[in-house]
Amino acid sequence: MTTITTELLLHAYRSGVFPMAESRDDPDIFWVDPRRRGVIPLDGFHISRSLARRLRRDAYRVTLNTDFEAVLDACADRSETWINAQIRALYVQLHREGDAHALEVWMDGALAGGVYGVAVGRAFCGESMFSRRTDASKIALAWLVDLLRRAGFTLFDTQFLTDHLASLGGQEIPRAVYHARLAHALEGAADITAVPLARSGQEVVQRNTQTS
Repeated sequence: MTTITTELLLHAYRSGVFPMAESRDDPDIFWVDPRRRGVIPLDGFHISRSLARRLRRDAYRVTLNTDFEAVLDACADRSETWINAQIRALYVQLHREGDAHALEVWMDGALAGGVYGVAVGRAFCGESMFSRRTDASKIALAWLVDLLRRAGFTLFDTQFLTDHLASLGGQEIPRAVYHARLAHALEGAADITAVPLARSGQEVVQRNTQTS
């Protein structure tokens, strides 16, 4: 089994690669540098009319770094996952060191959705997200994009582009373009914990309309 430290993991992110496992039961980890990279432009997040209505209703509560491990475990709680025991341990440690973060969405007192990732410079590398209630992961992404933008981030990496992410404004860019944007993002620093979360979903929708 390859031994990977959090220091090596952060170096990998700064180099534009990220780790995966074939399955939760496979102890080995391999490094990925996609030929085409998924990103969400921070000034191009798409909020549909139906999502805007759900955001404005505020029938949920959003927190940051309240239960990182619960978000991580929920993301791995599916029939096929690339999160094995070593990857889980690494990200828990990264979170304790202040480099990995989770945004949680709560509904009726229970964890309904969330997203987690790693911050390096002014880049946020989204790792995974989950949803247990309708649109909970979309709500998480909308609030996260709003937070990243105000905190001074310039790059939101989603690794791959899914139909779900494309519907929210996600794009694919060539590997060389991603590496150039990453290099630019690493020239500065941003702190996701330095600014407060939005006060309401209405605020998220309003700011998104002004910037997109």
